[in-house]
Amino acid sequence: MSDQPTTPRLPLSGVRILSLEQYGAGPFGTSHLADLGAEVIKIEDPRTGGDVGRYVPPFFEQEDSLFFEGLNRGKKSISLDMSTSAGRALFEQLVTVSHAVYSNLRGDVPEKMKITYADLRHLNPAIVCCSLSGFGTTGPRRAEPGYDYLIQGLTGWMDLTGEPDGPPTKSGLSVVDWSTGFVAALALLAGLRAAERDGIGMDCDVSLYDTAVSMLSYPGVWHLNTGYTPARTHHSAHPSIIPFQAFEASDGWFVLAAPKEKFWQRVATAIGQPHLTEDPRFATMAARQQNSTALLAILEPTFAAEPVAHWVELFRAVGVPAGEVKSVADALKDPHIEARNLVVEAEHPRYGTVRSLASPVKVGDRTAPTVRAPQRGEHTEQVLAGLLAMDDTAIADARTRGAFGSIPAPLNS
Repeated sequence: MSDQPTTPRLPLSGVRILSLEQYGAGPFGTSHLADLGAEVIKIEDPRTGGDVGRYVPPFFEQEDSLFFEGLNRGKKSISLDMSTSAGRALFEQLVTVSHAVYSNLRGDVPEKMKITYADLRHLNPAIVCCSLSGFGTTGPRRAEPGYDYLIQGLTGWMDLTGEPDGPPTKSGLSVVDWSTGFVAALALLAGLRAAERDGIGMDCDVSLYDTAVSMLSYPGVWHLNTGYTPARTHHSAHPSIIPFQAFEASDGWFVLAAPKEKFWQRVATAIGQPHLTEDPRFATMAARQQNSTALLAILEPTFAAEPVAHWVELFRAVGVPAGEVKSVADALKDPHIEARNLVVEAEHPRYGTVRSLASPVKVGDRTAPTVRAPQRGEHTEQVLAGLLAMDDTAIADARTRGAFGSIPAPLNS
C-alpha cells in the first residue's frame, strides 16, 4: 500500500518563516515561498504603521494598497513592538518554533536589532537568518539605504539602457528588487537545506547591489578580462548577435531574434533576400556583428514597409523567434497568460475580488489556495495562541505591556 498522502502537500509545507519585511524586494521574495506552502508570518511594527507598502499610491484605501496586495497574499501578519521587553520576549519565543528569520532592512540593522544567527542561535541552533539589504551586511556602504533605481545607476545598468544618443534610462520595472527577492528566497532555501542536514543554522547575506553586479554577467566578464566597455545599442540590439533587436514596422514595433545561423537563413529567405546569406559581410554571426550598420540599412527600411502583424506571422510561420512589443495592458490580455494560470484571484472585504500575478514556479499539480494579503496585525492573537499556547489572559497581559501597539479593527472577511 502506498504511503503517499491522499492530498499532496506543497513543497514548503511545514516551513515557518518570521519576516521583518517591507515595501518591495523582501515581500516579493517571501511571496513565492508562501506560494510554495511556507507559513510566512510578517512581523509589523505598530510604531511605524507596519509595512510601508500598505500605503503606496495611487490605488489604496486606508492600509490596503493594491501594491501591498500584490506582494503579500497568503501571509499572516502580527503586530509586534520589538523595542519593548514584552514584544522582544514574544519574538524570541516565536524563534524557538520557527525555521527562519528573514528581513529586508539596512545592512547594519540586523545586528542592531539582534536578529542575526549569533544573536538567536542560543534560542534555536537550526535557525536560518536571511538578510536582504541595499548593500549587504559588510563593507563601507552597509549602513546606507538602497533602492532599485539607485542601484541601477550605481552598477551600470542605466548606462547600458536606452538609445545611444539618449539619457541613461532605468528599466520600466523594479528588476533589481524582484531579482534580489528571488535570490534571497534561493539563499534561504539553501540555508534551510543545510540546517535540516546538519542541525545548524546560519546567516544568509543578500543585497540589491550584489545581485545587480552579478547580473552584469557577460558584459562584466568581457570588461574584467579585456577592458571592453559595454555601451548602449541602437533599438535595444544585442551587442553580439545581429539581427537580435527591436525593429519599427509601419504601425509599431516588434522584436526579432536570430541567435543561430539557421534563424538568420530563414529571415533572409522570408523577406525575399536569400542572397544576403551568401554576402561575405553577413554570412556569419561574426561578420554580421562587424557589419551591423550595413545590414541594418537593408533590414530597417524593409521592415518599415509592412505592419507588425505581417512580420510576426511571417517569422513565426518559419520558426523564427519574433513578437510584437506590447503595452502592459495588451500583454495581460494574451491567452497564454490564462493557459499558464498566471493570474489568480482572492476575495477581499474592501476591494471585492482582487486579481494578482501568480508565482512563475510550478511544481506538478500542487498549488496553494489563493488567500488575500493580511490586514496589519490580523493574525496576532491566532499566532500567539496557536504557536505559543498563550491563553486570553496572557495575550491581554502582553497587550497591556505594550507588545502589540495599536492594531486596526478587523475587516469583515
